[in-house]
Amino acid sequence: MSEAATNNGDDEIVTVNFKVKRSFLDEIEDTWQGRGFNSRSEFIRYTLRDAVEHPTFDRDELVALLQAEEDVREQRTMSSQEAREQFGTDNANE
Repeated sequence: MSEAATNNGDDEIVTVNFKVKRSFLDEIEDTWQGRGFNSRSEFIRYTLRDAVEHPTFDRDELVALLQAEEDVREQRTMSSQEAREQFGTDNANE
């Protein structure tokens, strides 16, 4: 898992400090040790790099997801069968 700690010599390594609640730090401790990382710092670097390189959602996707959730709550959705009938599709694979 050392990729998170590598430095190809082009970038200066800097120290970043941040605050977390003790209970969250305890979760981080349990997680990095349980997943085979060499240190908490290595785990945090790996996690941050992964979040930057492979974001799960961007802001627009989150807004769309929230809107879809609201549509479901407000019953502004339809079943797949209703959609096929409304849009003239008989086959679910089309």
